[in-house]
Amino acid sequence: MESTSQLNHQEYGAVDRAPLPRNMIENSMFEEEPDVVDLAKESPSYHIDSDDVTYEPRSSRLLVRGLGETELDEDEEDYESSARLLGMSFMNRSSSQRSTASSYTHQQPSDSCSKPSTKTTVMGVVLLILVISIFMVIYFVPGCTFTKKGCHKTNSSMDNIYPISTSKELFPWTDLRLPLSVRPVHYNISLQPDFNLMTFQGRVLIIVEVLEETKNIVLHSSDLNITKVIFESQEVQFLEYNPWQQIAIKFPENLKKQKYILDISYRANLSNSYDGFYNSSYVDTAGTKRVLAATQFEPLAARKAFPCFDEPAFKSTFIIKITRETKYISLSNMPKVKSTDLKSGLHEDEFEKSVKMSTYLVAFIVAEFSSHSKQVSNTMVSVYAVPDKTDQVHYALETACNLLDFYNKFFEIDYPLRKLDLVAIPDFLAGAMENWGLITFRETTLLVGNQSSSFDKQLVTSVVAHELAHQWFGNLVTMRWWNDLWLNEGFATYMQYMSIENVFPLLDIHTEFLNVRFKALAKDALNSSHPVSTFVSTPEQVEEMFDSVSYEKVSKQNLNITEMMNSWTVHKGFPLVTVKRSGTRVTLSQEHFLLNAENSTDYSSLWHIPLTYVNDTCTLIASCKQVFHLKEKTATLELPGDVKWLKFNLRSEGFYIVHYDEEGWSALIAALKENVTILPSEDRAALINNIFALSRLDKLPFKQVLNLMEYIKNETETAPLTEALFQLAEIHRLLDKRSELNLASRVTAYIDEHFGSFMASQSWEVESSVSKMTLRSALLETACALNINNCTSQAKQLFDRWLQSNKTFQIPSDLMMTVFKVAALTDKGWVELLESYKHTIYDTEKRKMLEALASTQDVRKIIWILQKSLDGSEIQNQEFPLVIHTVCRNFAGYLYAWDFVKENWEKITQKFPVGSFAIQSIITSATSQFSTKTHLTEVQSFLSSLGAKGSQMRIVLEAIETIKQNMRWMERNLKTLQIWY
Repeated sequence: MESTSQLNHQEYGAVDRAPLPRNMIENSMFEEEPDVVDLAKESPSYHIDSDDVTYEPRSSRLLVRGLGETELDEDEEDYESSARLLGMSFMNRSSSQRSTASSYTHQQPSDSCSKPSTKTTVMGVVLLILVISIFMVIYFVPGCTFTKKGCHKTNSSMDNIYPISTSKELFPWTDLRLPLSVRPVHYNISLQPDFNLMTFQGRVLIIVEVLEETKNIVLHSSDLNITKVIFESQEVQFLEYNPWQQIAIKFPENLKKQKYILDISYRANLSNSYDGFYNSSYVDTAGTKRVLAATQFEPLAARKAFPCFDEPAFKSTFIIKITRETKYISLSNMPKVKSTDLKSGLHEDEFEKSVKMSTYLVAFIVAEFSSHSKQVSNTMVSVYAVPDKTDQVHYALETACNLLDFYNKFFEIDYPLRKLDLVAIPDFLAGAMENWGLITFRETTLLVGNQSSSFDKQLVTSVVAHELAHQWFGNLVTMRWWNDLWLNEGFATYMQYMSIENVFPLLDIHTEFLNVRFKALAKDALNSSHPVSTFVSTPEQVEEMFDSVSYEKVSKQNLNITEMMNSWTVHKGFPLVTVKRSGTRVTLSQEHFLLNAENSTDYSSLWHIPLTYVNDTCTLIASCKQVFHLKEKTATLELPGDVKWLKFNLRSEGFYIVHYDEEGWSALIAALKENVTILPSEDRAALINNIFALSRLDKLPFKQVLNLMEYIKNETETAPLTEALFQLAEIHRLLDKRSELNLASRVTAYIDEHFGSFMASQSWEVESSVSKMTLRSALLETACALNINNCTSQAKQLFDRWLQSNKTFQIPSDLMMTVFKVAALTDKGWVELLESYKHTIYDTEKRKMLEALASTQDVRKIIWILQKSLDGSEIQNQEFPLVIHTVCRNFAGYLYAWDFVKENWEKITQKFPVGSFAIQSIITSATSQFSTKTHLTEVQSFLSSLGAKGSQMRIVLEAIETIKQNMRWMERNLKTLQIWY
């Protein structure tokens, strides 16, 4: 029998903003004079001193050219770059439809690109991209990155002291970044994996061009056993400096300005983590273990598969050859040219010469996969999966074809390759990776069964749309260095949502886009955040750039890009706009929204903010929107007449939070109580989000939050209801983890009073609307977790029907998590789910089962699932961050999970790279619910002891800051909560 106390400690799932899969803005290309570097004709030929690589707002945000299907001859290098063409092409269409203007040609003059109306539209698109981008950049750079001097040197007197190589000789280079005196032109790569020994042999021939006379060639290599280096047919010695993952070849005389051939032979172990050329395995439905090898090179792991110039600016062409056993197939970026039978059961596959691309986009796979294909224009689109799951590729195939067609028409630059493969990898850490022509995915982000609902298809569609957008923004046009990762990720994220809105309008992507912006605001409010474009140098810092700030900080405003850009990309955080009224005069002021000003070094930030607003006389149609540009610390706005209320940041399109004076808040709250539809649902959700944030900032009392929440009883829309549930769940979580059980039960009673009738009215039958499924999932999962109404009884009935049908009965996909979590609270239900988890081939179900298993209240089961997900024996390693996240949401498991992380940190960092999204998720999940001085001291002590294993990660600063913020909120609001309800 289940006790009420057990259910009260069952935490929230659907309303919890769990870390998103890797979703993967290109602003400079839309300026009137875009900064473009064409490495084929303008590669800098001078050495960069350490002081030269600090971030410059415009000049460092350079775009690197990617050539088309054939390499241009040197006498054709006067063609305009693809970056300019793509930027100008984009400027020729609005955000809602493509213009009828003709395509640009190579001969088109660069200064004849746009009309004012089109430019205005593009400016709006780019600011939307900016807000998307901030969501991703925030996760990854240490605190020292944001000091004036940065992290790249500790003592200027040491700049010219050469490090000691592994052979004890002086290493001839003193920077983490490679010298610009030599660039790669072309790679010939030959690889032969051995799945018996889990090793591979490799050979790479690199055509290099010396741009400035030098005595050294420096490139990257990591964890490779180099056996021979030949330069221009002569064997030469080389030096290694492992801390910087660099090797160097020294010459007695200067190399002249010309091309040379560098030939390197090596061998290595297939990686057992999730980067480089790594091994993976799975068990098929017949019980046979299958092995495969795949790659994940972004950001800095191509050097683990072949020696290379592993920086995004060093674009080159590639020819890949792979030797494999007969039963396997091999895939790479380009179509296969030929396959040669080498006898002895081996074949060598050779692939076409690639377009020019960065090393992080190179990819190859050796596996037993099957596929389905479809032609789109000049491109053959194929989706690959393990043979047992090839019937689950059809939705992804149709989706990819429709999106590819949309992007080809929208950009007016066709996808440049003859093939596009999408591959589901059984063991893959990232959500997906945009390798040019060979996009890799987790199975759960690519495969859907025939019975899957639109609720499940929304995720697959989003990830496919994002990765396809990267084929233009990121692959064809690339940031020069990782400090401007937001140029890749922000724009791809914007295109992801825009394309789905156009091609798949029924998937209701608006609510998801709003949620990710709210998540970005929460992260960017911390002092440990970072600017969208920020200095990074070490591998760990680069890894940490893949966060919500880089992906999600964007806005939808129309304004001058050149004037606006610096204020949004070189400052961390976002503005708080305060609105005060006196009759028809409105005083507007801006300041940095910062939850914790402790140790803050930036108090003077000013943003160029295009403030949008409506008033009570006109709210719901597009013509109601008015715009005021706030560029100074304070400004005044005159209203044309007397109005009852003002609502700023229409539909939450801008990346800022708004605070009103007492009269302003009272008027808005009164209006909502009188007529809930007086504002769009996005604005109602934003008011809820903003008022909780302002309460955490101590800008208004918590009782004002409760005043606004009274209107929620009349709310019916998904966005505001799920936002309100999320915010209340956060409060319940903190109280529960502090064992403030009386107060936690009051929050439960409050949720019951305000949401109970709506929860009780939800159907448990199949639903077709994505919006309704999203809302129902949040409401019923919360109801069952808190034992409200008869939710658990209904969930048990569905689970019993599922068991009685031999697990063939289709539980509605949006209810599956709720049903499985309730079932997992009993021993019988947990065992049944574990058995199903081991054997199901449907990954959307499998992941929901795992999350339910990790939600158990049984300590023995908690410890078992933690151990199994880390050692990878019965639960794949890639799921360990999810297991930690889920266990930590429950009262029974969060302290065990924290202890487990501490005790197994060495093993964890062997599985997941320091600074990676997985490591960030683990630290955040394990510490974000703490709110006491004792836990703060314990976390500080442990994280500071990590040294090279993680103490300098920015996520460490974020974790400590979050605990302090939790402590402050509790100190300020416990008394209010005690007399609240």
